[in-house]
Amino acid sequence: MNEPGTPHVAIALVHHPVYDRHQDVVTTSVTSVDIHDIARTARTYGCEPYYMVTPIEAQQAMMRRVTEHWVDGEGTKADHPRVEAMSRIQVIGSLAAALADLQARHGVAPRVVVTGAGFQDGITTFRDMRQELERGDHPSWLIVFGTGWGLTKELVAGADERLEPILGLQGFNHLSVRAAVAIVLDRLLGARVY
Repeated sequence: MNEPGTPHVAIALVHHPVYDRHQDVVTTSVTSVDIHDIARTARTYGCEPYYMVTPIEAQQAMMRRVTEHWVDGEGTKADHPRVEAMSRIQVIGSLAAALADLQARHGVAPRVVVTGAGFQDGITTFRDMRQELERGDHPSWLIVFGTGWGLTKELVAGADERLEPILGLQGFNHLSVRAAVAIVLDRLLGARVY
């Protein structure tokens, strides 16, 4: 639960619409490791909900089974800390539905921040984004991560802000989405140790 006056930050992992390596619009497969690991990262940095976005009903059913195992099933019997993380997951069919759900939760349309490895123009730096969050000018935020080869240009164009890419060394820029989520949330919400 957020302290009074601090913004609510949610995250979304979008499996559709995203690009494949040929820049065709596709729906990517859900991986169980993204369910678990990103939920744990979301809990670590106080983000709620963690929206898993796919229109494919079979994938939605699989995500719900995994989540329910921890939230309502065997996970609760073991008193496992993952239960708290997994309870933040919301399986949803589209990013528009996630935005509507977040608005209903907080009574205000969230500001949408998209992420991507190839952004070059019109970007917000991590420093500036963190300062915006710390000022608390807006009470609700959704940070959107893409799968595959990134979010479609239409989703990017509809966002309020584009976050600067994570830059590695030696020109290699192909992090797993799990690693990218952890780095982004730590830079925006983590304790300052540098």
